[in-house]
Formats: sequence, C-alpha cells, structure tokens
Amino acid sequence: MKLDKTFRWISTLYFAEGLPYVIIMTLSVVMYKRLGISNTDIALCTGWLYLPWVIKPFWGPMVDIFRTKRWWIVAMQLFMGAGFAGVAFVLPLSSFLQWSLSFFWLLAFASATNDIASDGFYMLALDKEEQAFFVGIRSTFYRIGMIFAQGGLVIFAGKMETYCNNIAWAWSCTFIAIAVLLFIIALYHRKVLPHPVSDNINSSFSFIALKHEFIESFVCFFRKPGIGRALFFILTYRLGEAQLVKMVTPFLLDPRNEGGMALSTAQVGVAYGTLGVLTLIVGGILGGIALSRKGLKYWIWPMALALSLPNVVYLFLAYYQPDSLWITYLSVMLEQFGYGFGFTAYMVYLMNFSEGKYATSHYAFCTGFMALGMMLPGMFSGWMQENIGYTLFFVWVLICTLPGLLAVRFLKL
Repeated sequence: MKLDKTFRWISTLYFAEGLPYVIIMTLSVVMYKRLGISNTDIALCTGWLYLPWVIKPFWGPMVDIFRTKRWWIVAMQLFMGAGFAGVAFVLPLSSFLQWSLSFFWLLAFASATNDIASDGFYMLALDKEEQAFFVGIRSTFYRIGMIFAQGGLVIFAGKMETYCNNIAWAWSCTFIAIAVLLFIIALYHRKVLPHPVSDNINSSFSFIALKHEFIESFVCFFRKPGIGRALFFILTYRLGEAQLVKMVTPFLLDPRNEGGMALSTAQVGVAYGTLGVLTLIVGGILGGIALSRKGLKYWIWPMALALSLPNVVYLFLAYYQPDSLWITYLSVMLEQFGYGFGFTAYMVYLMNFSEGKYATSHYAFCTGFMALGMMLPGMFSGWMQENIGYTLFFVWVLICTLPGLLAVRFLKL
C-alpha cells in the first residue's frame, strides 16, 4: 500500500520536473520558428534561458532554508501554470517575442527552483532503500515528461495549426492546455505529497554559517586535483551538440529551398520529440548497463565517439535532402541514440568527480558548468547557421566535436 502511494507521487513529481524544462528549452524553439522568428534570434534568445540552471547552485541553499520543500514544489508548479497562461495570452500580440521571453525567463527560474525542491524532497521523504528502489521510476517519468513535451505537445500544436488556420492562436491554445495541466498537477501534489518530519523550516539558520559553508565548498571544488582538465572536459564534451540541438528543429521545419527538410509541425513532433526521445532513452539505458559492467575507463572512448560521430546524419540530410520521411526519421533516431549512449559517460564522470566532503555542492557546480557549456555555444549557433547555410553548419558541428575528444584524451580516470 505504501509503495503504491509513493509511486503515485513520485511518478507525477518527476513528470512535472521534466515537462517544464523541455517546454522552455525545446518547445519554445519550435514555437518561435513557426511564428517566423529568425534562427539567429531563436538561438540567442532561447540560449539565455539556460542561465537559471547555470547559476542554480547559488540560490539552491535558499530552498533548504525558507519554507518547506513541499511548499516550494506546489508554489512553483502553480507559478509555472500562471506563467504558461501568460505566454498563451501574449502570443497573438504584435510584441509577442518580448513578452513571451519575459514569461519564459521567469518560468526558467521557477523550473530550476522546482528541480531543487523536488530532488531535495525525494531525499527527505524516502529512506536509502526506497531511494534506490524508485530511482529508475523517477528517471522514467522524467523522460515521459520529455516525450510528452517534445512529442505530444508539438503534435497537438501541429493539429491546432490546421484546425485554427492561425499559428499564433494554435500555440496559444497549446499553452493554455499546458497551464491547465500544471495547475492540476500542483493541486494534486498539494493533496498527495507526504509531510516528512525532516522537511521543516530551519529556524537555526545563520547567514554567516551559510556563507562560510558555501565559500569553503567553492574553494574546495577549485582545488580538486585535475580541476583544469575536468572543466575543459565538462565545457567541451558537448560543444558540437550544444549548437546542433538549437538548429535541429529549424532545420527540420525550414523549406527545401532554404536548405531544410520541410517537415510539418506534427511530423517534427513525431521525428524529434517522440521517436528521437525514445531512442535517446534506449541509448541511455544501454549506456548505463555497459558502464555498470566494465566501468567508465573502458567505455569513455566508445561513448565519446557515439556522441560525436552520429552528428554526420544531419550533414547527410542537408546535402542530399532525401524525399523519404522514414530516412529522416531514422537519421534523427540514430543521432539521438548515440547522444543518449554517449551522454551516460558524461553524467557518471560528473558524479565521480563530485565525490568527497561536499559531494552535493560539487555536483551542483558541475551541472552548472554543464549548463554553461550548452548555453554559450547554443546562443550563437543561429547566427552561424544563417551565415554559412545548413550544410556547412553541420560540417562546423562535426569540427566542434574535436575539442571534446581532445578533452577525453587528457582526462584522468
């Protein structure tokens, strides 16, 4: 009975953690492309939305101190519901870009805060055995949230575009649906989330103690052996992917005379948001199994190559522009499978490098640098693509995988 109740709130908690992140970072790209925004502006504007995840370690302690994590979860989900409703309201306006980006900016901070609270609540509400038991379930439902956002919602928006015959109103309807869903999830969590005894307000909090603890963990992080090689690896391992991910959706949507594949919105939802995410999940699962058997030192090179080399499929698509929809689908699936398989090594390295006295803080620093490595290259990918075209852009992406491979060469494992 207890396991059944726990399953119900963990499944929805991590679905609600994955959903807004993908909407903010990926669905927004599809929406802006359909609304006629240039690739340069899409990449630059949505690239800035990574910032809350970059600086998340700096305000994470506030979630531990003020209010309970349960309160933060419900409050942030209600706030995100209101924020997505705000996006829906401004899309039909002539100044929709500025207003919607303002809402997305607030939503990004709320989503990052929800991540902190949800992960902390998971640790407080479950004992060690339960945490181990449910770790696969939480990961699965996080990924289901990704599929729902990148696949289901994009397909729904495509259908609404056909039904409404107005792109702005179609996406407004989509974001109204998202807002309603977040409100329902927040109210559901207000009712079903347990009340752990350890999830209480820290009345003995001291700003001086917090400052001292943060500074000590920060200094200790940058004194770790091999910190230079580690940061070079963290920032460059996904250098090509950071640029590719921002331009995949525009490439699939753009007409053929502009170098794209001329897919419809719904077809992009199937290709990249459904089939692509499913193969990414399979790649991640197989990567985890492989690492559990022979370890990171054995698999680091195969996984690094798996993450880098499949990017060539987009060069193939841009150069030949095949008519077959299934060739496009299979190409996307191959690249996503390689990304899922190769990304596993990256995450395991971050966890290994974070071990020590301040493991939690150091892992937060690592993920902050990870987000920075996606943010900066992604911001300028649209400008690069519009200046050199899709074919040469994908050549550039392949060139950008070389620093990551060089970082692997000098990595100490």
